[in-house]
Amino acid sequence: MGTRSLIGVMHGDVCKSVYCHYDGYLSHNGQILQEHYDSAKANQLVALGNLSVLGKNIGEKHSFDTYQLTTEESKQHELDHGDSCTFYARDREEEGQGWAVDHTFADFLDRVDGAGAEYYYIMRDGVWYVGCPYKGSKLVELAEALQEEKETA
Repeated sequence: MGTRSLIGVMHGDVCKSVYCHYDGYLSHNGQILQEHYDSAKANQLVALGNLSVLGKNIGEKHSFDTYQLTTEESKQHELDHGDSCTFYARDREEEGQGWAVDHTFADFLDRVDGAGAEYYYIMRDGVWYVGCPYKGSKLVELAEALQEEKETA
């Protein structure tokens, strides 16, 4: 089961964002974004469009459907691409999977709601923020949210 999230980069009031289907939780996507994605890498991520899975590395084109691989191919795929993102357009060659643009934060929140996203992550001025529609639309610094989660675990 997927935990949907949106990942975006804000430039002024404009937000470019992508959908990510799996592991949108703080403990996965939040941790990966905080530890492995600076502003430049966040822009590269969004430029590649919607994702199935966020990885520590953007990576290169690879097989989307690993269940079709033999056991040996699957092992090699994991070694080669285990920490890489899996994109719908790049890796599955689906059309219409590019990033979206919203000209206000309110429009972005409408997109979050329309996607059924449980979390959203925003890179703004070199800092990651996180929000959860079920806890209101207040953004908090991702580092703080991760620290709070660690303290309550």
